[in-house]
Amino acid sequence: MSPAERGKIRLDLQLIADMIEPGTRVLDVGCGDGALLDYLQREKRIDGRGMELSQAGVNAAVANGLSVIQGDADTDLAHYPDNSFDYVVLSQTLQATREPRRVLEQMLRVGEHAVVSFPNFAHWQVRARLVFGGRMPETDALPHKWYDTPNIHLCSIDDFRALCAEMGVTIEKALTLSRHGRPLPNLPLPLANLLGGQGLFLLRRR
Repeated sequence: MSPAERGKIRLDLQLIADMIEPGTRVLDVGCGDGALLDYLQREKRIDGRGMELSQAGVNAAVANGLSVIQGDADTDLAHYPDNSFDYVVLSQTLQATREPRRVLEQMLRVGEHAVVSFPNFAHWQVRARLVFGGRMPETDALPHKWYDTPNIHLCSIDDFRALCAEMGVTIEKALTLSRHGRPLPNLPLPLANLLGGQGLFLLRRR
């Protein structure tokens, strides 16, 4: 990652960074090459750790001086003690986990807060392509073919809110994002589920 690249992150990652207080302990699960961790350490002086499934991602993050290990959210969060972190981040990964509810439970056991983002399967383009095209949709947020997608538990923004209510999880902040990660402010809930390409939530255990 070049110095110029290190100074910038994707807009959706910037929005996640805005939810995290300076000087806190952060675990980024599914951290990829560590772009968010790198930004948080430089700009917010957090104590950051990362977990990434792909060896290539781990190698890239470690090469940039980040503390990242190879691990699977479904199994390896269980190895962390209670209250190890202030924030646990899961960006664009929940839909690829085998047990999303269990992963959320583990995140909120390990950390006081959880930050979760995911593609919204109820976006109007997804609905239209399925209804009028008759085939599984491909969009910017869901770019894979049905037979090679890593996404195994797709959900909508409304589905996620319902799961949080069922789990007794407090939603401290919720943002609706476009397919390109830009905020769509002041949308009522039904429109958020229809127009949002992504959901971004800051959660806290009760």
